[in-house]
Amino acid sequence: MSARGGDMEALLREALAPVEPGEGFPLRLESALSDITAAAAEELESWELSAMRDPRNWARPAAALLIGGSAAGALVLLRAHRRHQEVAELAHTPAQRALQSGKQALGELRAEAGRLLRAPRR
Repeated sequence: MSARGGDMEALLREALAPVEPGEGFPLRLESALSDITAAAAEELESWELSAMRDPRNWARPAAALLIGGSAAGALVLLRAHRRHQEVAELAHTPAQRALQSGKQALGELRAEAGRLLRAPRR
């Protein structure tokens, strides 16, 4: 029984081993999230306020709002994480890295959220 357990453990360890994403993955992900955010904004712009009186018409704008908001939030986090990594590579001591990373992360989250809120709609 323990031999099977050891085999199972080895199989699980192999199956759950971390996988590094390809080189272009972060850029493709950022592009896809930007496209989703823009498409959701276009969908919301196309709806007329008078059509919103009927609750049967609420599904598409609600979905666009939910999906677009989620994509925009993920985009903010992705960009902030990338900038955080760039800053962390430049810092010298662990204390400097921690302080600089915290400041940078908060500033980037604020700036990125502001950019997305002010971004012109296509």
